[in-house]
Amino acid sequence: MRLSAPFRRLAVALAIVVPASALAQKSGKDDSDAFFDKGTIHELRLVVSQESEGALRSAPREYAQFELWVDGKKLGTGGVKLKGAAGSFREYDDVPAFTVRLDKFDGKERLHGLEKFHLNNSVQDESRLCEWLGSEVFRAAGDPAPRIGHALVKLNDRRLGLYVLKEGVDERFVARWFGGTKGNLYDGGFCQDVDAQLECDVGGGAKDRTDLAALAEACHEADMTVRWAKLEPLIELAPFVRFMALEELLGHWDGYTINANNYRLFIARGGKARFLPHGMDQLFGDPAASVLDMPFPLLSSSVMKRPEWRKLYRRELKEQFPRIDPKALARKLEPVQARIQTAFGKWDEEGARIQEERYRELLQRIAERHTFLADELSAPEPKPLVLKPGVAVEIKNWRAHSEVDDARVESEPDDGHDWLIVECGPSGRCIAGFRRGLLLDRGRYRLQASAQLERVEALEEEGAPKGGVSLRISGASVEEPHVGSARRDLSFEFEIEHETADVELVLELRAKSGSLRVPADSLRLTRLR
Repeated sequence: MRLSAPFRRLAVALAIVVPASALAQKSGKDDSDAFFDKGTIHELRLVVSQESEGALRSAPREYAQFELWVDGKKLGTGGVKLKGAAGSFREYDDVPAFTVRLDKFDGKERLHGLEKFHLNNSVQDESRLCEWLGSEVFRAAGDPAPRIGHALVKLNDRRLGLYVLKEGVDERFVARWFGGTKGNLYDGGFCQDVDAQLECDVGGGAKDRTDLAALAEACHEADMTVRWAKLEPLIELAPFVRFMALEELLGHWDGYTINANNYRLFIARGGKARFLPHGMDQLFGDPAASVLDMPFPLLSSSVMKRPEWRKLYRRELKEQFPRIDPKALARKLEPVQARIQTAFGKWDEEGARIQEERYRELLQRIAERHTFLADELSAPEPKPLVLKPGVAVEIKNWRAHSEVDDARVESEPDDGHDWLIVECGPSGRCIAGFRRGLLLDRGRYRLQASAQLERVEALEEEGAPKGGVSLRISGASVEEPHVGSARRDLSFEFEIEHETADVELVLELRAKSGSLRVPADSLRLTRLR
């Protein structure tokens, strides 16, 4: 369905009148502004000694000393370490991603004013444009987001390819966006919600982390009315709802709103929490991903469960919708793409050809996303799934979820079925699986599935649910999860006591080793009464 003429006029008006920056950047101009504005693509050569090479192989998350050369000239020394989580981490001898700190090991030089920056290998985004695009959209809406560029990267004499260069979220970044405001900047880490022990990257707020503890406590309040009252003085509500809307519109499925992943959190001293986007390398992956489904992260689900806040969210979706207009985004991307093709084509003609193809595919996904959302944004609120008693209904559209960075979690066709697969990684700690949110009426339900287990050894951790394979709803536990090697029929019964409730269905492998395979069409829900 096409947008009505009044809505199209409203969309154009919003694109014009929405302020370019609702949050002023207060720190003034520096060398980095011109660098990112021009989009200069440098050749960056990381010169690493044999000693540092050994350190990066054995302890990749710790800084090792290196020399940075820019366009054939030595800039200075600093520290470098490997970065990346599930899907993006690569070992030193592969195509690794890097975090660079030019202030490490007494380094004095800066790259266009940048003390800290990241070089992302973009193994999950061959267009190398999703991060740039996401940052542009967020910053145009007035939300803090790292600026993005590109670089041709060499490791000693080994050409690695075209990388995404991303400014570090550090003290300089905080000063740029928040001026003299003091506060704590927390790193969301890998699939950690606000109730986790998040790493504090910039300290200027509560030294005892009571700011984060208060937010976590409010999110775990069982009485929703009390929870909402506790949250109001703790979060910048309007910016957070806009943050949610932008993540959803961009299809940032691996961000905080949908997956409690890839985010930063700034909590001003004595003030409120502000969320920052991160890791936007898989935007527009599913053009038809709904923006109305119930998410599971603590804060985004709390917003969606309060009628007044959900109305604010839906209004924000419509107001921000013009920001993903395909023609407007194509105009933004065109000069960036031209610079990439000029620089990358001289280095790697075949690599540049592939990048060009992925760029075209990205434009197509943006157009498809825009068309889908034009219909969905005018759709009524979702209604509860109505099931006839005693009739098992297949539950589709399960979402992969992992709390570790080396588990395999994916869907794969085989033998006439689509299989949901979860497999432990080499770390020996797997907490991963699939989730699906549903809106259900009052009643009693049974969730069922057929599962094939292979050498599953339970992961037992103090204060955590029992290890093994389980099928349940979020917040509940299974008395005896399954282990070993066998085909198992999984079943879990639960009660909805209120008139309607949002429920998160969970299929999980919590194990030291082993794998789980489930035919997707065996995941069924039955209303018992």
